[in-house]
Amino acid sequence: MNIHQHDRSSKHSAAELPPAIVLIGPTASGKSNVAMEVAQLFPVEIISIDSAQVYREMNIGSAKPDQHDQAAVPHHLIDLINPDEHYSAAQFRKDALAKMDEITARRKIPLLVGGTMLYFKVLKEGLSELPCADENIRLEIETAAEKKGWPEIHQVLAQLDPVSAARIKPHDSQRIQRALEVCYLTGRPMSEILSQPRSTPLPYHLINMALLPTDRKILHQRIQLRFENMIDMGLIDEVRAIRSRYGVNADTPSMRCVGYRQVSMYLDNLISLAAMMDMGIAATRQLAKRQLTWLRAMTGLQAFDCLAENLSQQVIAYLQTRSLLIKD
Repeated sequence: MNIHQHDRSSKHSAAELPPAIVLIGPTASGKSNVAMEVAQLFPVEIISIDSAQVYREMNIGSAKPDQHDQAAVPHHLIDLINPDEHYSAAQFRKDALAKMDEITARRKIPLLVGGTMLYFKVLKEGLSELPCADENIRLEIETAAEKKGWPEIHQVLAQLDPVSAARIKPHDSQRIQRALEVCYLTGRPMSEILSQPRSTPLPYHLINMALLPTDRKILHQRIQLRFENMIDMGLIDEVRAIRSRYGVNADTPSMRCVGYRQVSMYLDNLISLAAMMDMGIAATRQLAKRQLTWLRAMTGLQAFDCLAENLSQQVIAYLQTRSLLIKD
């Protein structure tokens, strides 16, 4: 298949659209290693699907590709913003589509790699028409939360939008606020709006692959080892430096990322070092569980056992059947 002969102004079958490879899976499933192996054979550039890797200086805890890997293969959508700034799924879709277009124009194949399932869902399905933020309504919600606490505001959300409330934790102020704001602005539950047909379809033929564990216990062991290695590599010092430089705390969106939140709590003397380790590992396992729940609900995924010794070879063999260009 010639990946470069396409005209996005007209309708095409999937076979006529330019290809994009997707490699998703839970944390510690080996996505980055497989991606680098794929890059040895296929003319790809990597696009990160990771809500932590967008932050500069958050390197260890986000398992960001090191300088060697970044020099060997172009990586995109990492180091975009500072830890005191905000980034959204909508912004990710805009940025990812721009990078995919640039990569295809260079006669390369976008390889999207990561585990932030919301980002992938939004990229694939488009965005629902949610209203823009309203500062007055946000101030009203924040004022009420200061008086009553976020768990009670969460109960208000549960009455107006039980579906959203069920997936949002009682202390997740940012998401509670947004869901309530949408209810007040539209008179409809945000969950109902999100279930409506989305925007224009993605102008690519996606080759979707998922790395899934056949044994959850082994994945849990990997997660524990990985978190312990991050601590040994200096994650505590990394978080300390970020907090000092940017004035962030445990409630800042960047510091809500798994690992960073627990270390931040430790630096605030809220928990012991041992408790931080236990909570960090437990939170990462919970993240993996949520990622696997997302993946089970997705269709059109080619699954591979992330614990297989020849995982990269299996993925490459599958891609070789997809009529993709091989590196010169």
